[in-house]
Amino acid sequence: MLYLLAVVGAVTLAVLAWRAFGPQPGTQSQARPLAPDDDPDFLRKLGRKDDGKG
Repeated sequence: MLYLLAVVGAVTLAVLAWRAFGPQPGTQSQARPLAPDDDPDFLRKLGRKDDGKG
């Protein structure tokens, strides 16, 4: 029973340390590139009828 308590305590400390000192959410400065089907400008261009004559 003592070993089980020690394992639970170690896991708890590991999780707390990870949350305190690990990577923070929302701190990534790189923007994820948009795929064409996620890009509103691309989708808007698909809806236009453009024959390319100006």
